[in-house]
Amino acid sequence: MRHLQATKKFHRPRDQRQALIRSMAHALIMKGRIRSTSARTKFLKKTVERWLTRAKKNDLAGLRYLLDRLPKASAFKLFNEIAPKYKNRAGGYLRVIKLPLPRKHDAAELSLIEFV
Repeated sequence: MRHLQATKKFHRPRDQRQALIRSMAHALIMKGRIRSTSARTKFLKKTVERWLTRAKKNDLAGLRYLLDRLPKASAFKLFNEIAPKYKNRAGGYLRVIKLPLPRKHDAAELSLIEFV
């Protein structure tokens, strides 16, 4: 049993799981919205909202934190363009919308994640 285990594993080792989340976060930041499975979008929401809160502080440590976890282009876009839009917002920067139709080949429940 996985009592009190906070991390979703997605049936991947740690390095592959981190790469999956980083690439999804990069796509979300660059495009503004992406479509994926519900479990992945819920986990991505929690992660990107944490990063956005760090970016809102507008300090060098926050920028370095983002550069360590994201590709350069998406880190700078999150820090310089997206974070100032949410300066007065206390939280809830992302919205997850469940899509009505499942994925065709495995019937996984799909969701759309986008910035509010």
